[in-house]
Amino acid sequence: ENLMFCLCCCRVGSLFNLPNVWCFVVYRKNVLFIMADDLRTSLGCYDDSVVKSPNIDQLASKSHVFLNAYAQQAVCAPSRISMLTSRRPDTTRLYDFNSYWRVHSGNYTTLPQYFKSKGYFTMSVGKVFHPGIASNHTDDYPYSWSIPAYHPASYRFEKEKMCRGEDGKLHINLLCAVNVTEQPGGTLPDLESTDEAVRLLKSRANSHDPFFLAVGFHKPHIPFRIPQEYLSLYPLDKMTLAPDPDVPKLLPPVAYNPWMDVRKREDVQKLNISFPYGPIPKDFQLRIRQHYYAAVSYVDSQVGRLLSALDELQLTNSTVVVFTSDHGWSLGEHGEWAKYSNFDVTTRVPLIFFVPGVTTNCNQWKTSAFPFIDVFSQSDHNDKVVRNMVELVDVFPTVSHLAGLSAPQHCPEVSFQKELCTEGHNRASTFRFREGRRDEEGVAFSQYPRPADTPQVNSDLPDLKDIKVMGYSLRTWDYRYTLWLGFNPKTFQVNVSDVHAGELYMLEDDPSQDNNTYNSIFSDSDHTVVMKKMASLPPLQLCYLTAGMKTSGGKA
Repeated sequence: ENLMFCLCCCRVGSLFNLPNVWCFVVYRKNVLFIMADDLRTSLGCYDDSVVKSPNIDQLASKSHVFLNAYAQQAVCAPSRISMLTSRRPDTTRLYDFNSYWRVHSGNYTTLPQYFKSKGYFTMSVGKVFHPGIASNHTDDYPYSWSIPAYHPASYRFEKEKMCRGEDGKLHINLLCAVNVTEQPGGTLPDLESTDEAVRLLKSRANSHDPFFLAVGFHKPHIPFRIPQEYLSLYPLDKMTLAPDPDVPKLLPPVAYNPWMDVRKREDVQKLNISFPYGPIPKDFQLRIRQHYYAAVSYVDSQVGRLLSALDELQLTNSTVVVFTSDHGWSLGEHGEWAKYSNFDVTTRVPLIFFVPGVTTNCNQWKTSAFPFIDVFSQSDHNDKVVRNMVELVDVFPTVSHLAGLSAPQHCPEVSFQKELCTEGHNRASTFRFREGRRDEEGVAFSQYPRPADTPQVNSDLPDLKDIKVMGYSLRTWDYRYTLWLGFNPKTFQVNVSDVHAGELYMLEDDPSQDNNTYNSIFSDSDHTVVMKKMASLPPLQLCYLTAGMKTSGGKA
């Protein structure tokens, strides 16, 4: 297993001031696993023309970039547990924040736990697992980590009155750009996490044992408590509203998320916005978008610091770097904010893999692969991309293979008793060649729970006991199709004959997913296309969606 991935890598002259090129073998590569919180694909390398993200773009320019990667549920704990165990939410049975999968569903092996079992020294910094009950109040230590997880001390102030308002007083606001020197300890959580991650990299630089270092940044999650200087990158008069800021006329009420976590902030409460559809005043919408983009640039700078440290410690040639997010975040599209839905803006995430000697030629690095780039500089772009659909459950098997370990085997149809397996796919084969064609059969699968057919105060994040409806959604090249089906939280059973609503967005004419054509789905042509795409779905979810179509009148 140690010999699976041999790498002829580096110009020794660039490392040791020698003129010739040597080859050496890296049996098992280190892993630097970077995860942002609530980061949609608002990055330059994903063709966002507004954002300034030069360090992540530089990483992408030397990496394999998956343009259509999707989370399995657009909320923190369920998505993170799903990705790190490579099991779908219906297997982890975690749809909220209130249970620990090892007790609640099965003793599933996690990504860092697997690396630890293979001799890696595993470390966690910041928000990797969702803290609290969902990770046993320990970030799954000692199962997943060699040492206790690190959490920045300044994070405890995130939910306190730290945002100075126009009245000069401190508030619990959504918009919270601050003077860092005036903050407790003169710092912020992601600044602390970057410092600790760099310290850990230094501590492992000369070790003979490989490491797995996971670094979870807290931003751009709300509140937007970020260094105030980043706002200057996005002048308000240059910001624009979402291209589709209105609630779609044919959107089923069950599909709408009323963004309660945004509404609870003091500066938003002052706006006296009606429940559940709003809307937020346009001038405040622009400020939210400004602060979100500023938060992305703030995270980009921390990523730049990490990658620069990797270079300085001469670890780049022996380290796989993964960059991703737990899910996206609506910025006014469909009249929605935050996550909590099945739309692309909340389920689609960045997914970037840097593999030395594979995604780039080490010989081209004259002095440094990842020099730190100031956010005011230009960004790099990349044409080494995969446009076909992939999922976050694919991360575990893919990074295992790329680091030199055996990828876990695919799970059996019922896998509650199987500790180590994957419900995703090993995507390492896509690194060998440029993508040649569209995978017409490829799908990505997501889901979201609701407590009722109409928006409620707990619609965004219902407790398990309150879930009455589950929205199962699949994304293909051609469409996004969602069925909202009756769900029993005591038995975890879906009633496929209890169809509450449906959505169908044909992406060629409706890329923003605003025109729900579900009522015409059962025409012969549409039905044939949909059923063909469903053929590669996981068996359980295929059953739900096809049975739901039959109940709705389809010819499944």
